[in-house]
Amino acid sequence: MEENRARRVVDDLRERGVNAHLEKAGVYQFGIRVALGDGRQAVWDTDGTAGLEAQVMRNGMLVGFVPVIEGSDHFDEAQVVDAIVRTDYDKPIARQRATAPPPAAPLPRQGGVFRRFLGGFRHH
Repeated sequence: MEENRARRVVDDLRERGVNAHLEKAGVYQFGIRVALGDGRQAVWDTDGTAGLEAQVMRNGMLVGFVPVIEGSDHFDEAQVVDAIVRTDYDKPIARQRATAPPPAAPLPRQGGVFRRFLGGFRHH
């Protein structure tokens, strides 16, 4: 996923109360990390493929995954946010819920006051 797109998706998720962070997986490889609250983290779209999928990790070990979501290679940012929010991580092979849970209280944007400074003034 392109860095600025990943950053915008993270911002939208945080506005919905999802504990999401920008994940830098390598040189020019970015994705989204969602803290699931029980020690697990879902790492979305860091492999550079067109489809949206995730690995669910705990202490560096793979404990589950989200298979490629059909049609996700053409998703816009709002659809990516919706897919991540609707994912049910309770089983090792996660599935999509029919509807998204209600939004929680918004979280502050990642980086806070120093966001532009830390990012080299490349984004807003």
